[in-house]
Amino acid sequence: MGREAEAPSMAPIPRDSTLIFTYGTLKRGFSNHKLLESLIQSNHASFVGHASTSSPLALVCGPYRVPFLLNLSNSVSDEIYPVLGELYSVSPLGLARLDELEGVSKGHYERLPLMVRVIKGEGNEDEEMEVEVEVEVEVQGYFGHRSYAMEMWKRNGERGLREYTKEVATGYVRRMDRPQGLTFLDHIRFFVESKG
Repeated sequence: MGREAEAPSMAPIPRDSTLIFTYGTLKRGFSNHKLLESLIQSNHASFVGHASTSSPLALVCGPYRVPFLLNLSNSVSDEIYPVLGELYSVSPLGLARLDELEGVSKGHYERLPLMVRVIKGEGNEDEEMEVEVEVEVEVQGYFGHRSYAMEMWKRNGERGLREYTKEVATGYVRRMDRPQGLTFLDHIRFFVESKG
């Protein structure tokens, strides 16, 4: 899965691990990062570095300011950008825990391959910065499920984000604080059907 392209400055990735690109609430400083912290403490994950998608992708917010990366290969827009995030190496157990959090078996998100560039330096959409690419690798990322991706894109005015920042996340509602009795797919359906 792209490990042959490792640069000398990138730490070796264990053979049975998977490289995961995180772009939203799994990043450091966001609500779901505690899962990665737990996996790191139990040696089931490790931070690899900051990364950017190699090509522009649609990053949008859905209900409760939840971030969604959308796989819209047939969509052409000037309003999509390479997305900034973080790269982690996770064990098979770590991958199973992330799949569970992302609701892969329930159709919330789907885990798909994508190309990213491991980068030096940090920044956000408000800062212009020189990015030095260390290595380009194929990794896995969680995309909004194809069953609602196009509707989510349209609901966001066909405009994407460069990065899920604290400012973008303003208004984010944790799972435990959302209305109960509805599935996440129900929340998504209501969101895409609303006028905004």
